Amino acid sequence: MPALVLLGAQWGDEGKGKATDLLGGSVDYVVRYQGGNNAGHTVVVGDQKYALHLLPSGILSPECTPVIGNGVVIDPAVLLSELSGLNDRGVDTSKLLISGNAHLITSYHTTMDKVTERFLGSRKIGTTGRGIGPTYADKINRVGIRVQDLYDESILIQKVDAALDFKNQILAKLYNRRAIEAGKIVEELLVYADKLRPYVSDTTLVLNDAIDAGKVVLFEGGQGTLLDVDHGTYPFVTSSNPTAGGACTGAGVGPTKISRVIGILKAYTTRVGAGPFPTELLDEDGEALRRIGGERGVTTGRDRRCGWFDAVISRYATRVNGLTDFFLTKLDVLTGWERIPVCVAYEIDGRRVEELPYSQSDFHHAKPVYEYLPGWSEDISKAKTFDDLPKNAQDYVKALEEMSGAPISAIGVGPGRTETIQINSFL
Repeated sequence: MPALVLLGAQWGDEGKGKATDLLGGSVDYVVRYQGGNNAGHTVVVGDQKYALHLLPSGILSPECTPVIGNGVVIDPAVLLSELSGLNDRGVDTSKLLISGNAHLITSYHTTMDKVTERFLGSRKIGTTGRGIGPTYADKINRVGIRVQDLYDESILIQKVDAALDFKNQILAKLYNRRAIEAGKIVEELLVYADKLRPYVSDTTLVLNDAIDAGKVVLFEGGQGTLLDVDHGTYPFVTSSNPTAGGACTGAGVGPTKISRVIGILKAYTTRVGAGPFPTELLDEDGEALRRIGGERGVTTGRDRRCGWFDAVISRYATRVNGLTDFFLTKLDVLTGWERIPVCVAYEIDGRRVEELPYSQSDFHHAKPVYEYLPGWSEDISKAKTFDDLPKNAQDYVKALEEMSGAPISAIGVGPGRTETIQINSFL
Protein backbone atom coordinates (compact mmCIF):
# COMPACT_ATOMS: atom_id res chain seq x y z
CA MET A 1 0.00 0.00 0.00
CA PRO A 2 2.05 2.96 -1.27
CA ALA A 3 0.53 5.65 0.94
CA LEU A 4 2.94 7.91 2.79
CA VAL A 5 2.57 10.69 5.34
CA LEU A 6 5.10 13.53 5.28
CA LEU A 7 5.06 15.90 8.25
CA GLY A 8 7.13 18.30 10.31
CA ALA A 9 8.89 16.78 13.31
CA GLN A 10 9.53 20.09 15.09
CA TRP A 11 7.54 23.36 15.17
CA GLY A 12 7.09 23.58 11.41
CA ASP A 13 9.19 25.29 8.72
CA GLU A 14 11.44 22.24 8.48
CA GLY A 15 11.44 22.11 4.68
CA LYS A 16 8.42 19.92 3.97
CA GLY A 17 7.92 21.60 0.62
CA LYS A 18 11.30 20.47 -0.67
CA ALA A 19 10.77 16.95 0.59
CA THR A 20 7.34 16.72 -1.01
CA ASP A 21 8.61 18.15 -4.25
CA LEU A 22 11.53 15.71 -4.25
CA LEU A 23 9.05 12.84 -4.20
CA GLY A 24 6.70 14.54 -6.65
CA GLY A 25 8.01 12.78 -9.75
CA SER A 26 7.30 9.38 -8.17
CA VAL A 27 3.99 10.28 -6.55
CA ASP A 28 0.58 10.22 -8.20
CA TYR A 29 -1.29 12.31 -5.60
CA VAL A 30 -0.12 14.87 -3.01
CA VAL A 31 -2.71 15.70 -0.35
CA ARG A 32 -2.88 18.58 2.11
CA TYR A 33 -4.86 17.19 5.04
CA GLN A 34 -4.98 20.02 7.61
CA GLY A 35 -4.26 23.69 8.23
CA GLY A 36 -4.91 26.64 5.99
CA ASN A 37 -2.98 29.56 4.58
CA ASN A 38 -1.23 29.96 7.93
CA ALA A 39 1.30 27.45 6.64
CA GLY A 40 3.89 28.00 3.93
CA HIS A 41 6.29 25.94 1.84
CA THR A 42 9.18 27.25 -0.23
CA VAL A 43 10.16 25.08 -3.19
CA VAL A 44 13.17 25.92 -5.37
CA VAL A 45 13.09 24.51 -8.92
CA GLY A 46 16.18 25.46 -10.90
CA ASP A 47 16.47 29.23 -10.55
CA GLN A 48 12.77 29.58 -9.72
CA LYS A 49 11.46 29.92 -6.15
CA TYR A 50 7.83 29.15 -5.37
CA ALA A 51 6.12 30.14 -2.11
CA LEU A 52 3.06 27.96 -1.54
CA HIS A 53 0.63 28.75 1.27
CA LEU A 54 -2.45 26.62 0.71
CA LEU A 55 -1.73 24.45 -2.31
CA PRO A 56 0.01 21.07 -1.96
CA SER A 57 3.65 21.19 -3.05
CA GLY A 58 2.97 18.47 -5.62
CA ILE A 59 1.22 21.04 -7.79
CA LEU A 60 4.66 21.83 -9.25
CA SER A 61 5.01 18.28 -10.60
CA PRO A 62 3.09 17.85 -13.88
CA GLU A 63 2.54 14.11 -13.33
CA CYS A 64 1.02 14.63 -9.90
CA THR A 65 -2.59 15.34 -8.89
CA PRO A 66 -2.70 17.85 -6.00
CA VAL A 67 -5.54 17.45 -3.50
CA ILE A 68 -6.89 19.71 -0.75
CA GLY A 69 -8.56 17.38 1.73
CA ASN A 70 -11.58 17.79 3.98
CA GLY A 71 -9.40 18.64 6.99
CA VAL A 72 -8.11 21.87 5.43
CA VAL A 73 -9.73 25.28 5.94
CA ILE A 74 -9.75 27.34 2.75
CA ASP A 75 -9.72 31.08 2.23
CA PRO A 76 -11.15 31.11 -1.32
CA ALA A 77 -9.61 34.48 -2.19
CA VAL A 78 -6.16 33.28 -1.17
CA LEU A 79 -6.57 29.99 -3.02
CA LEU A 80 -7.67 31.62 -6.26
CA SER A 81 -4.88 34.20 -6.02
CA GLU A 82 -2.31 31.44 -5.52
CA LEU A 83 -3.68 29.51 -8.50
CA SER A 84 -3.60 32.62 -10.65
CA GLY A 85 0.00 33.35 -9.67
CA LEU A 86 1.11 29.85 -10.63
CA ASN A 87 -0.82 29.95 -13.90
CA ASP A 88 0.92 33.22 -14.77
CA ARG A 89 4.26 31.46 -14.28
CA GLY A 90 3.30 28.62 -16.60
CA VAL A 91 2.35 26.04 -13.96
CA ASP A 92 -0.61 23.83 -14.89
CA THR A 93 -3.07 23.86 -11.98
CA SER A 94 -6.01 22.21 -13.75
CA LYS A 95 -5.58 18.85 -11.99
CA LEU A 96 -6.25 20.28 -8.52
CA LEU A 97 -9.00 18.56 -6.53
CA ILE A 98 -10.75 20.16 -3.54
CA SER A 99 -12.88 18.29 -1.03
CA GLY A 100 -16.47 19.51 -0.92
CA ASN A 101 -16.32 18.90 2.84
CA ALA A 102 -13.44 21.34 3.45
CA HIS A 103 -14.48 24.37 5.49
CA LEU A 104 -14.28 27.94 4.19
CA ILE A 105 -12.60 30.87 5.91
CA THR A 106 -14.83 33.93 5.62
CA SER A 107 -14.11 37.58 6.31
CA TYR A 108 -15.82 37.31 9.71
CA HIS A 109 -13.36 34.59 10.72
CA THR A 110 -10.37 36.85 10.06
CA THR A 111 -12.13 39.68 11.91
CA MET A 112 -12.71 37.48 14.96
CA ASP A 113 -9.11 36.23 14.84
CA LYS A 114 -7.61 39.72 14.87
CA VAL A 115 -9.84 41.31 17.49
CA THR A 116 -9.49 38.33 19.83
CA GLU A 117 -5.70 38.37 19.57
CA ARG A 118 -5.64 42.11 20.33
CA PHE A 119 -7.97 41.59 23.26
CA LEU A 120 -5.62 38.98 24.76
CA GLY A 121 -2.77 41.50 24.89
CA SER A 122 0.29 39.99 26.57
CA ARG A 123 -1.47 36.61 26.67
CA LYS A 124 -1.82 36.42 22.90
CA ILE A 125 -1.07 33.16 21.13
CA GLY A 126 0.79 34.67 18.18
CA THR A 127 -1.68 33.60 15.48
CA THR A 128 -1.24 34.69 11.88
CA GLY A 129 -4.56 36.59 12.01
CA ARG A 130 -5.83 34.71 8.96
CA GLY A 131 -8.97 33.29 10.57
CA ILE A 132 -7.74 29.71 10.88
CA GLY A 133 -8.64 29.15 14.55
CA PRO A 134 -12.11 30.70 14.37
CA THR A 135 -12.90 28.61 11.28
CA TYR A 136 -11.93 25.39 13.04
CA ALA A 137 -13.92 26.55 16.10
CA ASP A 138 -16.99 26.98 13.91
CA LYS A 139 -16.40 23.52 12.46
CA ILE A 140 -16.39 21.97 15.93
CA ASN A 141 -19.38 24.10 16.99
CA ARG A 142 -21.22 22.86 13.88
CA VAL A 143 -21.83 26.30 12.46
CA GLY A 144 -19.11 26.12 9.79
CA ILE A 145 -19.45 26.85 6.09
CA ARG A 146 -18.25 24.08 3.76
CA VAL A 147 -17.24 24.28 0.11
CA GLN A 148 -20.35 22.31 -0.89
CA ASP A 149 -22.57 24.94 0.75
CA LEU A 150 -21.67 27.36 -2.05
CA TYR A 151 -23.90 25.32 -4.35
CA ASP A 152 -27.11 25.57 -2.32
CA GLU A 153 -27.83 29.23 -1.65
CA SER A 154 -30.68 28.59 0.79
CA ILE A 155 -28.46 26.41 2.98
CA LEU A 156 -25.63 28.94 2.72
CA ILE A 157 -27.89 31.76 3.95
CA GLN A 158 -29.10 29.67 6.90
CA LYS A 159 -25.57 28.71 7.90
CA VAL A 160 -24.17 32.24 7.67
CA ASP A 161 -27.12 33.55 9.74
CA ALA A 162 -26.48 30.90 12.39
CA ALA A 163 -22.75 31.60 12.51
CA LEU A 164 -23.19 35.37 12.84
CA ASP A 165 -25.99 35.28 15.39
CA PHE A 166 -23.61 34.71 18.30
CA LYS A 167 -20.54 36.40 16.78
CA ASN A 168 -22.33 39.70 16.32
CA GLN A 169 -23.26 39.69 19.99
CA ILE A 170 -19.59 39.28 20.88
CA LEU A 171 -18.41 41.90 18.40
CA ALA A 172 -20.89 44.50 19.59
CA LYS A 173 -20.98 43.88 23.33
CA LEU A 174 -17.45 42.73 24.08
CA TYR A 175 -15.26 44.32 21.41
CA ASN A 176 -17.41 47.39 20.64
CA ARG A 177 -17.34 46.56 16.95
CA ARG A 178 -20.07 46.96 14.35
CA ALA A 179 -22.20 43.88 13.60
CA ILE A 180 -21.51 42.04 10.34
CA GLU A 181 -24.33 41.82 7.79
CA ALA A 182 -25.08 38.21 6.80
CA GLY A 183 -26.25 39.25 3.33
CA LYS A 184 -22.87 40.76 2.47
CA ILE A 185 -21.07 37.60 3.56
CA VAL A 186 -23.34 35.46 1.39
CA GLU A 187 -22.67 37.73 -1.58
CA GLU A 188 -18.91 37.51 -0.99
CA LEU A 189 -18.99 33.74 -0.88
CA LEU A 190 -21.23 33.20 -3.90
CA VAL A 191 -18.69 35.05 -6.05
CA TYR A 192 -16.36 32.08 -5.58
CA ALA A 193 -18.88 29.33 -6.40
CA ASP A 194 -18.34 29.06 -10.15
CA LYS A 195 -14.59 29.69 -9.89
CA LEU A 196 -14.11 26.77 -7.50
CA ARG A 197 -16.63 24.40 -9.09
CA PRO A 198 -14.20 22.73 -11.59
CA TYR A 199 -11.99 21.59 -8.72
CA VAL A 200 -14.59 20.32 -6.23
CA SER A 201 -14.69 16.55 -5.84
CA ASP A 202 -15.40 13.64 -3.49
CA THR A 203 -11.71 13.45 -2.63
CA THR A 204 -12.14 10.66 -0.06
CA LEU A 205 -13.49 8.37 -2.78
CA VAL A 206 -10.79 9.45 -5.25
CA LEU A 207 -7.94 8.81 -2.79
CA ASN A 208 -9.17 5.44 -1.55
CA ASP A 209 -9.71 4.27 -5.12
CA ALA A 210 -6.22 5.48 -6.02
CA ILE A 211 -4.58 3.58 -3.15
CA ASP A 212 -6.57 0.44 -3.96
CA ALA A 213 -5.36 0.74 -7.56
CA GLY A 214 -1.72 0.82 -6.44
CA LYS A 215 -1.17 4.53 -6.99
CA VAL A 216 1.33 6.37 -4.78
CA VAL A 217 -0.40 8.90 -2.49
CA LEU A 218 1.55 11.34 -0.33
CA PHE A 219 -0.20 13.09 2.57
CA GLU A 220 1.42 16.42 3.42
CA GLY A 221 1.05 18.12 6.80
CA GLY A 222 0.89 21.90 6.92
CA GLN A 223 2.60 22.51 10.28
CA GLY A 224 4.89 20.62 12.65
CA THR A 225 4.30 18.05 15.38
CA LEU A 226 4.83 20.52 18.24
CA LEU A 227 2.05 22.72 16.83
CA ASP A 228 -0.55 19.92 16.94
CA VAL A 229 -3.59 21.01 18.95
CA ASP A 230 -3.58 17.72 20.90
CA HIS A 231 0.11 16.81 21.00
CA GLY A 232 1.89 20.15 20.71
CA THR A 233 2.96 22.87 23.14
CA TYR A 234 -0.61 23.85 23.97
CA PRO A 235 -1.93 26.55 23.94
CA PHE A 236 0.80 27.83 21.61
CA VAL A 237 -0.34 25.56 18.79
CA THR A 238 -2.35 25.53 15.61
CA SER A 239 -6.04 24.53 15.56
CA SER A 240 -5.74 21.16 13.82
CA ASN A 241 -3.74 17.92 13.79
CA PRO A 242 -0.59 17.97 11.64
CA THR A 243 0.54 14.72 13.29
CA ALA A 244 0.21 11.46 11.36
CA GLY A 245 -3.24 10.64 12.74
CA GLY A 246 -4.54 13.85 11.21
CA ALA A 247 -3.86 12.48 7.74
CA CYS A 248 -6.53 9.83 8.24
CA THR A 249 -9.24 12.18 9.51
CA GLY A 250 -8.20 15.06 7.27
CA ALA A 251 -8.29 13.03 4.07
CA GLY A 252 -10.74 10.24 4.84
CA VAL A 253 -8.28 7.37 4.52
CA GLY A 254 -8.06 4.59 7.10
CA PRO A 255 -4.85 4.06 9.12
CA THR A 256 -4.32 0.56 7.74
CA LYS A 257 -3.66 2.11 4.32
CA ILE A 258 -0.70 4.19 5.51
CA SER A 259 2.56 2.39 4.76
CA ARG A 260 5.21 4.92 5.78
CA VAL A 261 5.45 8.06 7.94
CA ILE A 262 8.31 10.46 7.17
CA GLY A 263 9.29 13.22 9.60
CA ILE A 264 11.08 16.32 8.37
CA LEU A 265 13.82 17.50 10.73
CA LYS A 266 15.84 20.67 10.42
CA ALA A 267 19.51 20.20 11.44
CA TYR A 268 18.83 22.84 14.10
CA THR A 269 15.50 24.08 15.49
CA THR A 270 13.22 27.03 14.72
CA ARG A 271 9.74 28.19 15.59
CA VAL A 272 7.49 31.14 14.78
CA GLY A 273 5.17 32.76 17.27
CA ALA A 274 4.93 32.66 21.04
CA GLY A 275 5.52 29.69 23.33
CA PRO A 276 8.30 27.77 25.06
CA PHE A 277 11.48 26.94 23.14
CA PRO A 278 14.20 25.37 25.34
CA THR A 279 17.12 25.65 22.90
CA GLU A 280 16.33 29.16 21.64
CA LEU A 281 19.43 31.30 21.06
CA LEU A 282 19.29 35.03 21.73
CA ASP A 283 22.93 35.61 20.82
CA GLU A 284 25.25 35.78 17.81
CA ASP A 285 24.81 32.08 17.06
CA GLY A 286 21.05 32.50 16.89
CA GLU A 287 21.40 35.47 14.57
CA ALA A 288 23.87 33.54 12.39
CA LEU A 289 21.47 30.59 12.05
CA ARG A 290 18.67 33.03 11.13
CA ARG A 291 20.81 34.82 8.54
CA ILE A 292 22.50 31.81 6.93
CA GLY A 293 19.34 29.70 6.99
CA GLY A 294 17.14 32.49 5.62
CA GLU A 295 14.82 31.95 8.56
CA ARG A 296 11.86 34.12 7.74
CA GLY A 297 8.32 32.71 7.64
CA VAL A 298 7.03 32.03 4.11
CA THR A 299 3.48 32.98 5.07
CA THR A 300 3.94 35.35 8.01
CA GLY A 301 7.09 37.19 6.95
CA ARG A 302 8.17 37.06 10.59
CA ASP A 303 11.72 36.20 11.63
CA ARG A 304 11.89 32.67 13.01
CA ARG A 305 13.27 32.06 16.46
CA CYS A 306 16.37 29.88 16.14
CA GLY A 307 18.10 27.36 18.39
CA TRP A 308 20.24 24.24 18.41
CA PHE A 309 18.92 20.79 17.55
CA ASP A 310 16.63 19.33 20.22
CA ALA A 311 16.75 15.52 20.36
CA VAL A 312 14.06 15.41 23.05
CA ILE A 313 11.61 16.86 20.55
CA SER A 314 12.69 14.58 17.72
CA ARG A 315 12.26 11.49 19.94
CA TYR A 316 8.79 12.74 20.87
CA ALA A 317 7.90 13.22 17.19
CA THR A 318 9.02 9.66 16.47
CA ARG A 319 6.77 8.38 19.23
CA VAL A 320 3.52 10.26 18.57
CA ASN A 321 3.70 9.90 14.78
CA GLY A 322 5.08 6.37 14.52
CA LEU A 323 7.83 7.71 12.25
CA THR A 324 9.54 5.23 9.95
CA ASP A 325 12.05 7.70 8.45
CA PHE A 326 13.51 11.18 8.79
CA PHE A 327 14.41 13.69 6.10
CA LEU A 328 17.11 15.94 7.59
CA THR A 329 17.16 19.42 6.02
CA LYS A 330 19.51 22.41 6.04
CA LEU A 331 22.60 20.52 7.15
CA ASP A 332 24.61 23.00 5.06
CA VAL A 333 23.60 25.89 7.35
CA LEU A 334 25.77 24.43 10.13
CA THR A 335 28.93 24.59 8.04
CA GLY A 336 31.55 26.76 9.74
CA TRP A 337 30.90 26.10 13.42
CA GLU A 338 33.91 24.66 15.27
CA ARG A 339 31.61 22.64 17.51
CA ILE A 340 27.84 22.21 17.45
CA PRO A 341 25.72 21.82 20.59
CA VAL A 342 22.89 19.26 20.55
CA CYS A 343 20.24 19.17 23.27
CA VAL A 344 20.06 15.58 24.54
CA ALA A 345 17.89 16.13 27.64
CA TYR A 346 16.33 18.83 29.83
CA GLU A 347 17.02 19.91 33.36
CA ILE A 348 13.79 20.66 35.23
CA ASP A 349 13.98 21.66 38.89
CA GLY A 350 17.33 19.92 39.23
CA ARG A 351 16.14 16.70 37.52
CA ARG A 352 17.45 15.35 34.21
CA VAL A 353 14.53 14.59 31.89
CA GLU A 354 15.07 12.77 28.59
CA GLU A 355 11.48 12.67 27.32
CA LEU A 356 9.19 15.60 26.57
CA PRO A 357 7.38 16.52 29.81
CA TYR A 358 3.61 16.27 29.56
CA SER A 359 3.23 19.20 31.98
CA GLN A 360 3.04 22.63 30.36
CA SER A 361 4.65 24.16 33.44
CA ASP A 362 7.59 21.75 33.34
CA PHE A 363 8.21 22.41 29.67
CA HIS A 364 8.21 26.17 30.26
CA HIS A 365 10.94 25.70 32.87
CA ALA A 366 13.02 23.16 30.93
CA LYS A 367 16.69 24.02 30.46
CA PRO A 368 18.62 22.24 27.69
CA VAL A 369 21.37 19.76 28.54
CA TYR A 370 23.90 19.88 25.71
CA GLU A 371 26.42 17.53 24.20
CA TYR A 372 28.96 19.08 21.83
CA LEU A 373 29.81 17.54 18.48
CA PRO A 374 32.76 18.62 16.29
CA GLY A 375 31.81 20.83 13.37
CA TRP A 376 33.12 21.10 9.81
CA SER A 377 34.23 23.88 7.49
CA GLU A 378 33.99 22.16 4.09
CA ASP A 379 31.31 23.16 1.56
CA ILE A 380 28.81 20.28 1.47
CA SER A 381 26.35 21.71 -1.07
CA LYS A 382 27.80 19.58 -3.91
CA ALA A 383 27.68 16.30 -1.97
CA LYS A 384 25.74 13.61 -3.84
CA THR A 385 26.27 10.66 -1.48
CA PHE A 386 26.64 10.26 2.27
CA ASP A 387 30.32 9.39 1.79
CA ASP A 388 30.85 12.76 0.06
CA LEU A 389 30.17 14.52 3.38
CA PRO A 390 33.08 15.42 5.68
CA LYS A 391 33.54 12.89 8.48
CA ASN A 392 32.34 15.33 11.15
CA ALA A 393 29.17 16.01 9.15
CA GLN A 394 28.62 12.26 8.80
CA ASP A 395 29.10 11.82 12.55
CA TYR A 396 26.64 14.64 13.25
CA VAL A 397 23.97 12.95 11.11
CA LYS A 398 24.61 9.56 12.72
CA ALA A 399 24.36 11.08 16.21
CA LEU A 400 21.03 12.77 15.40
CA GLU A 401 19.70 9.53 13.94
CA GLU A 402 20.63 7.54 17.05
CA MET A 403 19.15 10.16 19.40
CA SER A 404 15.92 10.51 17.41
CA GLY A 405 14.98 6.86 17.08
CA ALA A 406 14.38 6.50 13.34
CA PRO A 407 16.69 6.25 10.31
CA ILE A 408 17.64 9.40 8.41
CA SER A 409 16.88 8.44 4.82
CA ALA A 410 17.59 11.76 3.07
CA ILE A 411 19.67 14.87 3.78
CA GLY A 412 19.22 18.37 2.42
CA VAL A 413 22.57 20.03 1.70
CA GLY A 414 21.23 23.17 0.00
CA PRO A 415 17.98 24.88 -0.97
CA GLY A 416 17.83 23.62 -4.54
CA ARG A 417 15.70 20.78 -5.80
CA THR A 418 18.73 18.60 -6.57
CA GLU A 419 20.75 19.47 -3.46
CA THR A 420 19.68 16.37 -1.58
CA ILE A 421 21.44 13.16 -0.60
CA GLN A 422 19.13 10.15 -0.83
CA ILE A 423 20.28 7.36 1.51
CA ASN A 424 17.22 5.10 1.48
CA SER A 425 14.25 5.22 -0.84
CA PHE A 426 10.96 6.39 0.67
CA LEU A 427 8.97 4.27 -1.78
